[in-house]
Amino acid sequence: MVDIKVGIVGLGRLGKTHANNVASNIPGMTLTAACSVVESELDYAREQLGVTETYISYEEMVNSPNLDAVVIVSPSGFHTEQINLAMEKGLHVFCEKPIGLEIKEIKKTVEIIESRPELVFQLGFMRRYDESYQYAKEMVERGDLGELTVIRCYGIDPCSGLESFVKFAGASNSGGLFADMSIHDIDIVRWFSGKEVNRVWALGKNAAYPELDEVGELETGAAMMQLEDKTMALLVAGRNAIHGYHVETELIGTKGMLRIGAQPDKNLVTVFNENGVVRPTSQHFPERFRDAFLNEMKEFASCIREKRQPGVSARDGLEGTRVAYALQQSIDTKELIDVTRD
Repeated sequence: MVDIKVGIVGLGRLGKTHANNVASNIPGMTLTAACSVVESELDYAREQLGVTETYISYEEMVNSPNLDAVVIVSPSGFHTEQINLAMEKGLHVFCEKPIGLEIKEIKKTVEIIESRPELVFQLGFMRRYDESYQYAKEMVERGDLGELTVIRCYGIDPCSGLESFVKFAGASNSGGLFADMSIHDIDIVRWFSGKEVNRVWALGKNAAYPELDEVGELETGAAMMQLEDKTMALLVAGRNAIHGYHVETELIGTKGMLRIGAQPDKNLVTVFNENGVVRPTSQHFPERFRDAFLNEMKEFASCIREKRQPGVSARDGLEGTRVAYALQQSIDTKELIDVTRD
């Protein structure tokens, strides 16, 4: 098996998840290099993961002659530039969502990616690699649910991270609630239905931290979307789940319905105590989607070896971001928005 040498940029919580998978859990992959502007993260890469090359400059890292691929887990605003530079250097690219923050820049990046078909590009829509979501997708494709009529999605982060987000929002651009969080749900809607979103209407409220109003950010948002075949999709996105990390998807069709993750169970344990009957819940996304993150990186490695492209593409990232921005436009204008494509 040919060894695939990987460099990673960004070693925050999600970056560490990918870094550990590449370093320890993907046969035939070696984490050769790491890039971060945080020295403690580079120390972690050297001391805990055995990385031999560390950089504070991404450009210097991709100039290394020892790399075959890069994993991009940096802040979203850097993604398009870093994808473009890696492609110019002839490196395969795995990039976390979103593909970028500006539609114009994303479109240029998609053109660059599609001009290099010999290089693998994969976007980090990990739910497509979750066993439960894949099981549901097979049911939809077999026609078990009939024709889809409604898709409902919840994506709510635990409240434990809300205070730190408020501080972040005052100094940085997250892209907005829908681009930052609902991008996964938007992708799932497109994936399950095979259709594009044509029209959206969104609402929002800041209850626990009304100061988010001042920086144009949302604590909780909800949206209704109409797909090109008139299928309806409902989204709820938030940052204030008291019980933990809550992701739930419901599909309703003419022959039946299903729910994925109706309760965000941590495991199969049920606790009986003074609080009643209690089910422990997942507290963060690396826990809930641990296997999905592993599976998507295995797919990235397989695509490189087999010289093929993954099922999730750069255009999926473009379309997801296009819808997320239409949702934000609806929030800003308080109007129903048609999703335009050119």
